[in-house]
Amino acid sequence: MTKKDIIAEKNTGADDDGFTLVELLVVLAIIALIAAIAAPQVLRYLGSARVDAAKAQMRNLESALELLYVDAGRYPTTEEGLSALVERPAGSTSWNGPYMKQTAALRDPWGNPYQYKGPEGLSGYSLMSFGRDGKPGGDGQDADLSP
Repeated sequence: MTKKDIIAEKNTGADDDGFTLVELLVVLAIIALIAAIAAPQVLRYLGSARVDAAKAQMRNLESALELLYVDAGRYPTTEEGLSALVERPAGSTSWNGPYMKQTAALRDPWGNPYQYKGPEGLSGYSLMSFGRDGKPGGDGQDADLSP
């Protein structure tokens, strides 16, 4: 081999090998293992964050309901529901809303509507979320939430 051949071989990169298939598979297996370990923790954190967000949103709804009460002298009826915070109820003359900017605020972090029951007799209103499953009862993230 002449000096010219050695220089030509260095310039072409003939000695440079890429990654082998086995090396790539090992790296992918390590990444999959890390993802399998981390995913449940991330999902658990995301679930608890939604529960916390729902409670915070319900406290905001309570504040808006109190503002409506100050203006109108009453809470919305069950039939009027929480939409009375966004749109003027029929026949209401002292409504100074909207008390919430968007109707999207009337849904919990799982996309289910908040459950509202107007005052009956001497009892106050009831506000709750049915949780992730959107059904009464349940455990964990499916449990009913109150502010």
